[in-house]
Amino acid sequence: MIVTGTGTGVGKTVVTAAVAALAAAAGERVVVVKPAQTGIEPGAPGDLADVGRLTGDRVTTLELARYPEPLAPATAARRSGLPPLHVADIEKALTDVTADLVLVEGAGGLLVRLNDDGETLADLDLPVLLVASAGLGVLNSAALTAEALDRRGRDLVGTVVGAYPEQPDLAERTNLDDVPVVTGAPLLGVLPAGLGDADPASFETAARCGLHHVLGGRWSQP
Repeated sequence: MIVTGTGTGVGKTVVTAAVAALAAAAGERVVVVKPAQTGIEPGAPGDLADVGRLTGDRVTTLELARYPEPLAPATAARRSGLPPLHVADIEKALTDVTADLVLVEGAGGLLVRLNDDGETLADLDLPVLLVASAGLGVLNSAALTAEALDRRGRDLVGTVVGAYPEQPDLAERTNLDDVPVVTGAPLLGVLPAGLGDADPASFETAARCGLHHVLGGRWSQP
């Protein structure tokens, strides 16, 4: 399953780790794949390090390409002089993975280019979980993502709000009702802002409380 976002900084890594943590707690073998990590120097901890920390290192992680500048993978690869990532590379890596659950965490949104051929994660024939921001403006980006998936015949499993504030404003409250309407897919969870700083035990508890049973939790929309 692909985990993509309505943009950057919306909580994709936290949601990926939350789904992975609950699956691992249920005894599943979980592999989290990061096709392209950008904005991180070689040897420095990236998103997969956060996944490992939050899940108590109970999942296997795999990074396929890394580019130091915080840009779209295609741009970052071009500027760095490093080989670009192609969908065929991802597909080959996935065929070599043995797991009960494989989560592929994207960079930015669905149509961020992986290379100058214009390939994106939407070219992978996998179901998609959308991670949405909470506030004003998310309805348009969520609707566009759903439309792009529908045009490609891809399955949108649902949406999770990745970082919900403790004191939500009007838009943040009403978006919980409106996001499933504009995407045509269910809201499958709401995770609190700041969850990325939790210890593994607290993180698993919050994940279980914040994710729908489809994703291994017990959350249900009010």
